[in-house]
Parts: sequence; C-alpha cells; structure tokens
Amino acid sequence: MKTKVRELRISRGLTQQQLAELVHVSNRTIISIEKEQYSPSLMLAYRMAQVFGTTVEDLCCLKENKEMEDLEYENKE
Repeated sequence: MKTKVRELRISRGLTQQQLAELVHVSNRTIISIEKEQYSPSLMLAYRMAQVFGTTVEDLCCLKENKEMEDLEYENKE
C-alpha cells in the first residue's frame, strides 16, 4: 500500500529510528512501510498520523489506493 510516511518523515527531519520510537515499533517496520512491503495496522497508522499532524486517510493515500484497487478489480472482470 502506498503511503506518505517517507515523505512526511523526511520533511519533519526524522530518521526511521526516531519515527519508530515515537510510534512504538521497530525501525524495520518503518522501512517495510516505506518500501510498500507492509501495510500498517489501523492503530499504527493513527499513531503516525498524530506524529505528522495529518489524518490516516491522507497518510495512507486511501482515496488513491482505493481507486487503484478498484481499477485492478474491474480489469479482472
């Protein structure tokens, strides 16, 4: 799943380790989220959104991800 985690983390001057500590996960989790290899749980997304002063919807690009998922589904029919 595409997110804005990397973009927001860098704009705030945070390292992956610092963000991980703020949201109570390992830096490997942050790395995996940034590489789109792991989708954060709702609670983790909420914690990160609070750190960045944004919404879960914006952080996780929910509208964009839904549109991409809808297109994939439509193309399978």
